[in-house]
Amino acid sequence: MIYKDFQTEKLSALGMGAMRLPVADNDDSRIDVPAVEEMVDYAMAHGVNYYDTAWGYHGGNSETVLGRALGRHPRDSYYLADKFPGYDLANMPKVREIFERQLEKCGVEYFDFYLCHNVCEMNIDAYLDPKFGIVSYLLEQKRAGRIRHLGFSGHGAVPVLERFLDAWGAEMEFGQIQLNYLDWTFQDAKGKMELLNRWNIPVWVMEPLRGGRLADLPEADAQRLRSLRPKETVPAWAFRFLQTLPGVTVTLSGMSSPEQLRQNIRTFETQAPLSEGEMQTLLAMAEGMLSGRLPCTACRYCVSHCPRGLDIPRLLELYNEHSFTGGGFIAPMALMAVPEEKHPSACIGCRSCERVCPQQIPISRAMADFADRLKG
Repeated sequence: MIYKDFQTEKLSALGMGAMRLPVADNDDSRIDVPAVEEMVDYAMAHGVNYYDTAWGYHGGNSETVLGRALGRHPRDSYYLADKFPGYDLANMPKVREIFERQLEKCGVEYFDFYLCHNVCEMNIDAYLDPKFGIVSYLLEQKRAGRIRHLGFSGHGAVPVLERFLDAWGAEMEFGQIQLNYLDWTFQDAKGKMELLNRWNIPVWVMEPLRGGRLADLPEADAQRLRSLRPKETVPAWAFRFLQTLPGVTVTLSGMSSPEQLRQNIRTFETQAPLSEGEMQTLLAMAEGMLSGRLPCTACRYCVSHCPRGLDIPRLLELYNEHSFTGGGFIAPMALMAVPEEKHPSACIGCRSCERVCPQQIPISRAMADFADRLKG
């Protein structure tokens, strides 16, 4: 196992995420406890020492099951990470009771790592609102030894993360972002990583395989990669991409079977970063995977011609994400911070924007389709 230095700790470069644990009867809330215990035992025996859970994973059962599986091992043999569930605004006044309950559910007296979960457009104002005092309370727990290291995770755009760091960046010891070779440009993971690097904040990675999308490529793409590294598996390429980037400390993978765990551990037995040519090949492949997206360049000519004052470039960016992913939470979450009258459903189909669009994008059709997808 590769280990990375973090302050005085040595963390396994591969961390076990507990969002996609094996379940029974395809019921996400019914975790297969014996399978999880087997996986945790195997991971511990093969050098994985970082484990990540959260309040909402598996219908609230992830913390309990992972805590019990880890509790069969010495407390000083692993690092446990949990998060404050800021993805739900109803939780913002409850930081004290939620934190106490999390310790109880996990069966521990302290968390090695704790995060403000999912800093984004929808919740940034609440995270920064002193009446909730979320970060201030967590810093109290850190001073009391109940949190060893405090950080944050973020799905928000770069300006949102900048706001959070301007307020609390001096207190953040690590930052967790969605980072993979597909999202390098698609979700501007490159810009988010550069932001963390400017703040000298070590990078934690979530979604390295884009929810499994990068573990099962079209055969033509898989063959292209095999021609470069015949012994490398397709999922391993996503991890090698991350091994090439400076600042990456822990890569979290939500493994849902013992075989996935074994395969990923084999990959992290060696450090094998990509050459410049391999990196270019991988990023070109990613561009090909995204070829169906609308080619908005954010010139903003359309905005001045929209009678409803819609931020069309931002809406098209979210439309591309929602369409490519086949749904998901990113776009609906971002739109929660946008007034209803500025949603895609507010488009009246006048096509004034299309008459000035250099890319000739059928904007009105995209807005109608986006509104329908969001309803669905």
